[in-house]
Amino acid sequence: MAVILIIAILAVITMPLLQQQIAVREIDTVARRFIAHAHFARQQALHLGEPVRLSPHPLNHWESGWVVSSGCIGKTVLARCIPKPWFSQGKIDPVYFKGGGKQFTDPHTGKLGILFNAAGAAKTAQGGFVANRLILGHHRLVDLERQLILGSGGRWRICDPQRDAKRCH
Repeated sequence: MAVILIIAILAVITMPLLQQQIAVREIDTVARRFIAHAHFARQQALHLGEPVRLSPHPLNHWESGWVVSSGCIGKTVLARCIPKPWFSQGKIDPVYFKGGGKQFTDPHTGKLGILFNAAGAAKTAQGGFVANRLILGHHRLVDLERQLILGSGGRWRICDPQRDAKRCH
C-alpha cells in the first residue's frame, strides 16, 4: 500500500509539470511550423520572381490556419487574379494568436497577411518594408507566450519573453 501511495503522490505532483511541457511543445511546434511556411513563401517568391502571400484562411484570422499562395492561374471575367494555393495549415487550437494576429495588417489595403515580393522582401502594397511580430498564446496556460519576430531583412526568430526578455524588445 505504501508503494501505491507514493506512486499516487508522485503522479499528482508531476501532472501539472507534464501538462506544462505538453503546452510548451504545442506552442513551439506551431511557431516553428509558421516560420517554416513563411520561409517557404519567401523562397517561392525568390524562385518564381513573383509575389507570394502568407495569409489567414478565409475566416481572416490566423487561428483558423493559414495558406501560402501565389501568382495568377487565370483571369476571371472581372480580370482579377486568382491565387494559386500551394498548401495550408488548419486550425491550431489550443494555440492562438494574441490580438488576433492583427500585427500583419497592410495599412494601405487592410488585408491581413504577409506579402513577399519577387526579391523575397516582406512588403506592403505600397512598397514599404514590413518588420513586425506575431504573439502566440496557449489556452491552457495563460502565461505561456512565444513571439514570432520578422526583422526588416526577412529573418524570423522565436522569442520566449519569460527567458529572454531583452531579445524580445
